[in-house]
Amino acid sequence: ITPRQICDKYNKLHEEIYKWFNISFDKFGRTTTEEQTEIAQDIFWSLHKEGCTMQDSVDQLYCTHCSRFLADRFVEGECPLCGYEDARGDQCDACGKLINASELILPRCKLCARCPEVRTSNHLFLDLPKLEGRLTNWLEESSEKWSNNARVIAKSWVKGGLQPRCITRDLKWGTPVPLEGFQDKVFYVWFDAPIGYISITAQYTEHWEKWWKNPDNVEYWQFMAKDNVPFHSVVFPCTMLGTNQNWTMVNRLMSTEYLNYEDAKFSKSRGVGVFGNDAQETGIPADVWRFYLMYMRPESQDSAFKWEDLMMKNNSELLANLGNFINRATKFTKDNFNSTIPEMNLNNDDWEMVARVNQELSNYISLLEDAREREAITSVFSISRLGNQLMQHNTPWKLVKGS
Repeated sequence: ITPRQICDKYNKLHEEIYKWFNISFDKFGRTTTEEQTEIAQDIFWSLHKEGCTMQDSVDQLYCTHCSRFLADRFVEGECPLCGYEDARGDQCDACGKLINASELILPRCKLCARCPEVRTSNHLFLDLPKLEGRLTNWLEESSEKWSNNARVIAKSWVKGGLQPRCITRDLKWGTPVPLEGFQDKVFYVWFDAPIGYISITAQYTEHWEKWWKNPDNVEYWQFMAKDNVPFHSVVFPCTMLGTNQNWTMVNRLMSTEYLNYEDAKFSKSRGVGVFGNDAQETGIPADVWRFYLMYMRPESQDSAFKWEDLMMKNNSELLANLGNFINRATKFTKDNFNSTIPEMNLNNDDWEMVARVNQELSNYISLLEDAREREAITSVFSISRLGNQLMQHNTPWKLVKGS
């Protein structure tokens, strides 16, 4: 099976899952396109001409049994920073630090489990130290409305001093490097993939620069877990800054903490967790999943997906609270007023209830404007809780019959 066939398979699978979740896109794209190659290479040439790239040799892991250099995700070993035994070749899931595959202790090939050997190869680097001053100034101006952990992670990277970042790999699949002497290599995924945001817009419209080179008129939001913050707050912005062009840069970088699975970390590669296709196959409606994932969204601290908790929250909040209120209110209106809300004369207690509901609505809007979905949904349930309490107190099914 070829890499393209794998990409075709999972692109289709992801598209089907998003459709099942009722998530729509102006353009659901991918980076295996001519637009991606053209724009990524143009950005590279701009960086190169601005003197923001450099060359150096890199120690890489080569599996003699598989006869190949190993991509980062095909290497596991002990993290040199925290000692976690199953760290990946690009990042440790335990401590969250970025690492190089050659730094792993007792590395092993994920394909054959043998220990690879170190071989040296020449590569291209993004000169992050040269861009550090520009990045620091940009962060000071732009990160004020980011989520707190995004600001902390970005500034901790800068505080520690930026190091040159390798942007090429000895692989066959990917966006080809156009520079002479490196044409047998491809761009590293974390240089290449964020450029996909731009190239997919270019697939959608020929006027893509109205969004991507128009910072005064575009507000740009990003949503991610905290492990992706370094790439989006340091590496990708440095890529944009280094071209010396007027790119639209992220205004609101909203990152979450980790959503764990029961008592372990989610891991696609290790099959730990419940993923989109798993959710689809359970028979549980998409809106129930949407509710629970929003209710448990790890906005300020890690949270955990638990099957038992999913059932309990669905029954106690979605059904017994919100669903119960909607059902009672609509059924009462249908049975007694032909589904039409009659004219009402509100007393002081009623107006107090209106004020309380309006306050919750105001909170809901304010929280959503700040991308605090977990807190926002509590306002929705507060409104339905008030409605249930009002109906229980006033017993309108008795009042409608008269004295």
